[in-house]
Amino acid sequence: MTRRLSNPRGLAVFGLPAAGLVIVPVVAVVWRTPWSNFWSSISGGAARNALALSLRTSLIATVLALVFGTPLAWMLANSRSRGRAVVRSLLVLPMVLPPVVGGVALLFAFGRRGLVGGVLYDWFGIRLAFTETATVMAEFFVAAPFFIVVMEAAFEQVDRRVLGAARTFGAGPWRAFLTVTIPLVRPSLIAGLVLTWARALGEFGATITFAGNTPGRTQTVPLAVYGALESGDDSALALSMLMVVVSVVVLVALRGRWIGALRRGGE
Repeated sequence: MTRRLSNPRGLAVFGLPAAGLVIVPVVAVVWRTPWSNFWSSISGGAARNALALSLRTSLIATVLALVFGTPLAWMLANSRSRGRAVVRSLLVLPMVLPPVVGGVALLFAFGRRGLVGGVLYDWFGIRLAFTETATVMAEFFVAAPFFIVVMEAAFEQVDRRVLGAARTFGAGPWRAFLTVTIPLVRPSLIAGLVLTWARALGEFGATITFAGNTPGRTQTVPLAVYGALESGDDSALALSMLMVVVSVVVLVALRGRWIGALRRGGE
């Protein structure tokens, strides 16, 4: 039976300023949101286009994270090579990199005169920067590392003896992976996908730098909030409230599972 540790008397008081700094701004958004015209604010033309674009691009970025991040996470969890730590650091770097810096990096890599983008434009006439594709790339860049970290931690918890037993009974590598490993890590997989989607949905810095802020083309909900706030439009509060609701729903749905996965991944 686990016993509660005794806490120094009055210790919680010192945490109140930090709690207030986090909670009060959220309460302020709820309080100042124009509830009488909330629906009209988020269903207007510009807001509706931004919401549709955000949903579309964030879902695409999440699917890409699933398709490409799963094998990367599996590789990191099972590799014992000396370069594993370096590769892992590079893959999760966007988690700690300022988003605007990430956008600059994307611009100089895939922009019209970028390292790769220049070749694509000069040889094939393909322009990536300041397009909807750039929005997806920016969201993938900042969100995929969260999925990789969560799934790497999940794969490391898989009992290798179970996989060995599956192989003994004739299951090939792919069949063992799909029928044994994936079901075992399903809770982490779902948590990783939801976390990745939420991060992609809320991306701002890399998107505005690499994709721009063109209404109806690259303007996602966070960018629409920024534009509405600059113009004094009440839809900034309504859209902000919408993002708060989505974030709360995600946190409640995950119930701390991603926190545990991130903790295990950092060990």
